[in-house]
Amino acid sequence: MKRLTTILSVAVAIALCACAGNKSQQDSQQSNTENMEKKTTLVAYFSATGTTKAAAEKLAQAVDADLHEIQPEQPYTDADLDWHNQQSRSSVEMKDKSSRPAIKNKVENMDQYTTVYIGYPIWWYIAPTIINTFVEQYNLEGKTVIPFFTSGGSGAGETMKYLTPSAPKANWKEPINLTGKSKGEIEKLVK
Repeated sequence: MKRLTTILSVAVAIALCACAGNKSQQDSQQSNTENMEKKTTLVAYFSATGTTKAAAEKLAQAVDADLHEIQPEQPYTDADLDWHNQQSRSSVEMKDKSSRPAIKNKVENMDQYTTVYIGYPIWWYIAPTIINTFVEQYNLEGKTVIPFFTSGGSGAGETMKYLTPSAPKANWKEPINLTGKSKGEIEKLVK
């Protein structure tokens, strides 16, 4: 009887060790899978009316990137966006190049990204100053930063003149105009 108890105890101990080993192996496999799923490219965008959002979504699919919406702490209303009104919020912000509208959300684990696409609508021939707020929140040193924009008719204007000082050690590329582009057209542009 004592021998049977000892054999059963040893069998239970072996089974417990095997289960623990399998659990450890499963945890390791899950961790490896999560690491493989981490993407190295981010598409971050600010969209006031939805146009830039649509372009950002197509771009993120085209380059297999994570997607992040830059959300202003105080959302823009139609009145805020009235560029005909010199007293509208957007007009006032764009006159003051040092304006830095607050952002309510952040990118988790920015360090994992080596390439960051940053999208925005063109306002007064440059990126909205909320984009400077975004860029200045992170250490982009050594990262490839590719601006992209949507516009009602103008090009990138002086975007780079006002954006690059916000992250001078980033590897900036020329802005890409994604206005009205299809997913297929975007794939061709970025490859």
